[in-house]
Amino acid sequence: MPKGSPELTEKRKNEILDACEKIYREKGFYGVNIKEISTRISLTRPAIYNYFETKEEILLGMLTREYDIWCGELEELISWAEKSDKPALSARIAQTLEKKDTLLRILNMNLFEIEQNSRTIRLAEFKKQYGRSNVALTKILRSFKPDITDTECEAFCQTFFSFLFGVYPFSFHTEKQIEAMKLAGIAFREPGIFQMVRQCLAMIIPDK
Repeated sequence: MPKGSPELTEKRKNEILDACEKIYREKGFYGVNIKEISTRISLTRPAIYNYFETKEEILLGMLTREYDIWCGELEELISWAEKSDKPALSARIAQTLEKKDTLLRILNMNLFEIEQNSRTIRLAEFKKQYGRSNVALTKILRSFKPDITDTECEAFCQTFFSFLFGVYPFSFHTEKQIEAMKLAGIAFREPGIFQMVRQCLAMIIPDK
């Protein structure tokens, strides 16, 4: 890690992550490379390597940051959930993911390769946020239904996270995919993230 204040280090890291996110949105996983990132920010390629060893580590850092934001939003719902009903709780949790298309896209399409090509210490940073999201959802459930069992909480989290790892392809389609489905005679439907997440939660959140 380069010398400098923690504030400057964090600023540089976020500069790298912001540029990576723009490229990822424009060109996808295979369009991201450190050379391209360096052309969009004030850091050279060698300087970027002081912060991240591979492009996968940059993408993992981006995902970790997205999870950090999401966890903060979930934690705000813990006390609110106590007086909520099931439809309202499903909708509120779904809202926290409605604009998280980058997070869901990475989870669904690129996470395995990213994890394989990142150092364990970087992967642990992500896993910490992943665990935090699990804890936050469990606390939301316990606030909503105080008599919920550990088994019910565990089953909910396993089902919901499995769902999140597959929801993106159902909500976003390329023009080529849409054309192929038309040629195949498949009725095209593209429900939004909010709609799909809310429907899933309405089925798996236990009744009070």
